[in-house]
Amino acid sequence: MKKSILCALALVAQLFATQPINAQIPIDYVWKTPSKNSSESMPCGGGSVGMNVWVENGTIFFYVCRTGSFDENNTILKQGRFRINLIPALKTDANFSQILHLSDGYVSVSDGEKTVNIWVDVFKPVIHVDIDGKQSLKVEASYDNWRIEDKQLGDRERFQTSYKWSAPKGTVTHRDSISADKQSITFFHHNGELTIFDATVAQQKMESVKTIMYNPLKNLTFGGEMSGNGFFLKGENKGVYADTPYSTWIYESVNAAKHQQLQITLASAQGDIPQWKNELEKTKTAVNTKKDKDITRKWWKQYWQRSVIEGNGECAAITRNYTLFRYMLGCNAISEWPTKFNGGLLAFDPVYVDKNNHFTPDYRNWGGGVHTMQNQRLVYWPMLKSGDYDAMKSQFDFYLRILGNAQLRSNVYWNHKGAAFTEQMENFGLPNFDEYGKKRPVGYDPGIQYNAWLEYTWDTALEFCEMILESESYSNNNISEYIPFVKSTLDFFDEHYRYLAKLRGIKELDGDGKLIIYPGSGAETFKMAYNPTSTVAGLKVVTSSLIAYLSKHNSDSISLNKYKELLQRIPDISFREVDGHKILSPAVTWARVNNTEPTELYPVFPWHIYGVGKPDIKLAQDTYLYDPFALKFRSHVGWKQDNIWAADLGLTDEAARLAQLKLSDGPYRFPAFWGPGFDWSPDHNWGGSGMIGLQDMLLQEADGKIIIFPAWPKSWNVHFKLHATQKTTVEATLKDGKITELIVSPKSRTKDVVSNIN
Repeated sequence: MKKSILCALALVAQLFATQPINAQIPIDYVWKTPSKNSSESMPCGGGSVGMNVWVENGTIFFYVCRTGSFDENNTILKQGRFRINLIPALKTDANFSQILHLSDGYVSVSDGEKTVNIWVDVFKPVIHVDIDGKQSLKVEASYDNWRIEDKQLGDRERFQTSYKWSAPKGTVTHRDSISADKQSITFFHHNGELTIFDATVAQQKMESVKTIMYNPLKNLTFGGEMSGNGFFLKGENKGVYADTPYSTWIYESVNAAKHQQLQITLASAQGDIPQWKNELEKTKTAVNTKKDKDITRKWWKQYWQRSVIEGNGECAAITRNYTLFRYMLGCNAISEWPTKFNGGLLAFDPVYVDKNNHFTPDYRNWGGGVHTMQNQRLVYWPMLKSGDYDAMKSQFDFYLRILGNAQLRSNVYWNHKGAAFTEQMENFGLPNFDEYGKKRPVGYDPGIQYNAWLEYTWDTALEFCEMILESESYSNNNISEYIPFVKSTLDFFDEHYRYLAKLRGIKELDGDGKLIIYPGSGAETFKMAYNPTSTVAGLKVVTSSLIAYLSKHNSDSISLNKYKELLQRIPDISFREVDGHKILSPAVTWARVNNTEPTELYPVFPWHIYGVGKPDIKLAQDTYLYDPFALKFRSHVGWKQDNIWAADLGLTDEAARLAQLKLSDGPYRFPAFWGPGFDWSPDHNWGGSGMIGLQDMLLQEADGKIIIFPAWPKSWNVHFKLHATQKTTVEATLKDGKITELIVSPKSRTKDVVSNIN
């Protein structure tokens, strides 16, 4: 590490352990003027519901999106758009404000005389709109829907589906069902018996096991109801917003009053429509507005107490944006489905992302039900150090649900064990319809994607295996239900590459008794690789972590010995020399370079074999500094990870430079709406990679030690609280180049804390 020696902080910690660090309450984020359109919206949400809220021409608008709202084509559909007009009208003069109340998780709009609070129940899919006035007022509430009839999708518009470019001609987004009575409006989308699941199973020759496969799309129904006491249906109308025609149903309060309330109740069910209606009624019956508000605000306060990074001066903007993005992740913290990398729950009208995209608000690049796992991982890695373990569950459960289908792939195609997880993977565990390859040569292995980017790309599941195993140490949560997923993922690599070797020759291992990982792939970049370094590093780390878990929990000796033997069969990481520097190599050899990801640095992140306080850090630093691919591909945009590698290697100036690029204000009014990058806006893997890098600048671990400020500029004043392994939290303040406060919990781990500040 440059200009520093790790110094023990035990005595310093004893000095400061009695000095309390005030609990962090995030500062409200405030706008004093209205917005021009939906691209200038503010996030709001909770549980599994996200909203884009903005005020335009005196009208309050908000889109509503809930995870798991997948249509027949695996597009994520919004529930609709809602509009609130006040009578007398909301003023947008000098007294106007729109505030994201981070500490309590809600958005308020006010003109000084009238205030509208919009919030989501964290534990029930219910949106509350509370309107208060100093004088009595009326409220006009409208529901807008653009899926009022079947809509045929154009060539580019099909990219919102899992068909993407391979969509059959005539592919449509089917209409919603809408029922408006005098007091409320009910809206839902119902998938039929046949969906893209059926087309994908047929395409990929899995019909023989179709009846036992997990299918989340068949007969899925999702939607909700807007209602309010004393509201009546005033009328219907039509309009166009951001190039999209829509129908609107307008409700108005019968009487003027100082307090008015609206409620939007959502529901999802897989079955017939009466089952969905029953689920909706159950949720409505369970609502207790006052109690629900108290519980929801308590949850948000606890969320912010878990962790914090707050800086001032040079790092004030980037730490603020870190907090704003973490709020966005909190909007889907308690959900059945993970947060998508390409917009999450907060995508807005696509014409404001790309002026050529004259599509509906449901559009996003890279589809809705398809999960590009290289991107998804960056959304979830930072949740370990932020302590948001409840939010990780949806991503872990995603893999658990599709485990059986991935195992069936191995069995059907190759007659061996293990779960064959691919890269661009559907929410039912098969490769994406388009990315699988529509024009495949006769006789091509049906288990392999005929795709220049994705062929033999299996690695990403290993990262989620490691997240699961590490989460036990971070949180002390019981992860036993996920161990079959970890085992099956490792089993695939062992079984499949021995299988491939036997197809080519008589021996299934090389001359040293190691696996022959060929054809392999360094992510989407180094193709037809022999023993790709990213795969080798992942296998070594995950297998070692699983062995440690099995040993800790006194697992049976047969299982333990199996993975100890596997560890011995994993080949070594590859190296090469460039301009006299020994550096990490992407693989032993590779046939072509197909993308721009320097996976030779994966032993730094995500696998943490090299880093601050670890052996041979210079080798890894030289890889970052001199490797031609690392230099050529360097960037802060989107999913690029250079900021993380710089932090993990103790390259403080470089980490700071990239952190400021990565976490500076995005191109939209809300500063944590980054993108589109390589994907879409808001770009959640842009935000996730920014979070990871900032966390690693502040805290890393090596050889049982917790290293604080390993790559943090001494001139950046900051206060942080982050999580570490062994269920540890570290809270510290750096002011004017000195550590002024430090609290470690449990106190017994204080002796393990060392610092790069000297």
